[in-house]
Amino acid sequence: MAGPPSTPGTGTSGTPGTPSVLRAMNDRAALDLLLEHGPLSRTRIGKLTGLSKPTASQLLVRLETAGLVVATGTTEGRPGPNAQLYAVNPRAAYVAGLDVTPHRIRAAVADITGRSAGEFELPTPGRRADSVVHQVTEALDGAVKAAGLVRSDVRRVVIGTPGAFDPGTGRLRYASHLPGWHSPTLLDDLAAALPMPVEYENDVNLAAVAEQRLGAARGHQDFVLLWNHGGLGAALVIGGRLHRGWTGGAGEVGFMPVPGTPLVRRVTKANSGGFQELAGGQAVPRLARELGIAVPPGETYIDEAIALLSEASQAAEGPYRVLLQAFATGLATGLAAMVALLDPELVVLSGGVLVAGGEVLRALVQAELAELAAPRPRLVIGSVRDEPVLRGALESALATTRDEVFDTTSR
Repeated sequence: MAGPPSTPGTGTSGTPGTPSVLRAMNDRAALDLLLEHGPLSRTRIGKLTGLSKPTASQLLVRLETAGLVVATGTTEGRPGPNAQLYAVNPRAAYVAGLDVTPHRIRAAVADITGRSAGEFELPTPGRRADSVVHQVTEALDGAVKAAGLVRSDVRRVVIGTPGAFDPGTGRLRYASHLPGWHSPTLLDDLAAALPMPVEYENDVNLAAVAEQRLGAARGHQDFVLLWNHGGLGAALVIGGRLHRGWTGGAGEVGFMPVPGTPLVRRVTKANSGGFQELAGGQAVPRLARELGIAVPPGETYIDEAIALLSEASQAAEGPYRVLLQAFATGLATGLAAMVALLDPELVVLSGGVLVAGGEVLRALVQAELAELAAPRPRLVIGSVRDEPVLRGALESALATTRDEVFDTTSR
């Protein structure tokens, strides 16, 4: 499974306190600073790391020789001679991420700095169930080609899917709507087809990785991400780490029984549950029709829900406001059970349906939650709006790859 969204470690091995380990720690500190700040001079690196000028110079020579940093331009517009700037070498390694849904696979390649190098989308509706390995390799190769690379240039791949692969059986659970992904040999087949390590993670968990690394949850060690885009799910981050549960099913809150809907039985076969029926995207068009609101045409109920909530977020009163309030109450009903158990510091609302409701929906859910639950977490709208699952897959792959590539102990 993919790594947690906590701050990456140094990945340094060896005996603590030995010169090689201390050098490797300084090397990693400098590389992390270059990732955070962009190009820096030797003097600036020395000040930020606390190293002397000679030691900082030796460090940069070492990293440049190892192919981990490159000289890039000089300082300008300052008194005195221009200073050489250094940056992480983007060609030091590449990673890939895939976001899988029943209708398409989106793939992207990023260099070690996190910059996107190439993307590709493969439509998959109606594809044969036995073609999953071909779909994955075709999508990956499309992104690799767009990046001007070959498949062997990619060091690691992280694949995000609905549901989760059971760590005991290797089979995908909680995602019966994803055809072809339930073969007991699928992970072995993919491992045989791809030359690099491949990791798998729940799509909502990857959205949480993106938010903690890049977005609204930066600096937070305990938060819940509630996702609403097609399915209704959650990611649980406790003590800075994703909580996946015994079978990987932690956060499958769409199956959770809640007041206000009939009790759904055999939920995995139905691929739905009480919370999904009450506050999933399909509830929005249904509520609109009950209120006499014309539902705009869309290819899916998600498109309809997004259009309705976008319109409702602009309404001060009338049926649209009633729609927004009813939907907020449904969301808060499920969230109340979650926060009563987890008591998170923060709840991030993410996915197209929740983002469409915007700040107005967030405020309504916050007010309802204050009435329904004793804990009072702060609610925010997710700020990673552009492909959060795909971005999380890349960030997860980058964290592990940087630990490997930036470890200079043995160099």
